[in-house]
Amino acid sequence: MKIKLEEILKGKNSVALGGHIRPDGDCVGSCLGLYHYLREQYPGIRTDVYLEEIPDSYHLLSGTDVIRSEPCKDRTYDLFICLDCGDAKRLGFAQEMFEHAKETLCIDHHVSNEAFADHNYIVPDASSASELVFTLLDADKISREAAEALYMGIAHDTGVFQYSCTSPETMEAAAVLMRKGIDASTIIDRTYYEKTYVQNQILGRALLESMLIMDKTCIVSVIRQKSMRFFQAKPSDLEGIVSQLRQTKGVEVALFLHEMEPQKFKVSMRSRGKVDVSEIARYFGGGGHVRAAGVTMEGTSYDVINNITARIALQLKSEEEDTLS
Repeated sequence: MKIKLEEILKGKNSVALGGHIRPDGDCVGSCLGLYHYLREQYPGIRTDVYLEEIPDSYHLLSGTDVIRSEPCKDRTYDLFICLDCGDAKRLGFAQEMFEHAKETLCIDHHVSNEAFADHNYIVPDASSASELVFTLLDADKISREAAEALYMGIAHDTGVFQYSCTSPETMEAAAVLMRKGIDASTIIDRTYYEKTYVQNQILGRALLESMLIMDKTCIVSVIRQKSMRFFQAKPSDLEGIVSQLRQTKGVEVALFLHEMEPQKFKVSMRSRGKVDVSEIARYFGGGGHVRAAGVTMEGTSYDVINNITARIALQLKSEEEDTLS
């Protein structure tokens, strides 16, 4: 159910914005887009943004210098708005401020979101949280700075408008944002396509050591801590690897495991459509979308891969039986 932002903001003197851990383009774009709009249209409301460290390329956007990466324990906000976040735990260090806020709002498009805030605007079919933020704003009052952020968020979560989540409404929202005078091509090139030397090195390692399994319907790659140290890479340098793996011809599902600490892996999953990876992620305590999801799992890499591929096999078997019936 769509909310009315102006009604929720009535009587508020302070608002905090936050997104999920390891913020991606949509998370950063939706937070900064809404930040600029609130600062411009509601100057009487103190607005702060809380996010973990963001990729260097996102600093192309205006407002990244105001992002706070540590909690403010001596302030209780009238309203905490979490964006692109499927559950409170994924807010990371900002979870405590969310829980202590007088009122909360969640704007999200994850199918796994169980509406954990006081007010919830959750549309699983939406392309991105940035598109949902756009629908809540007065389009005539969106500034160029806000438009740049929202456009980046939409572009990133749609794979530059090529994923199935891209609807006519998505394209119409992007058109409105482009008319604000943004440099759309530079935003896409600098924040989505452009890679550092380290990012290309770690991508190369991930591709070189990838394996085809399950009769070549699944591709998997693992990056361990020793490789991260060797390349002097940060977790943000791994963004986009699983999507590149998914492009392998004949593959239905791509799995990318990043070793966070011994016997603990962050697993990113991408699907072409036959497998609902959000269902698999939820089974193991994670979440996401039908074609893009993630989860953190413990055990050896072999244990993690075997457990996940067993769930993939069940779905593929069910899909095959449905086709034959």
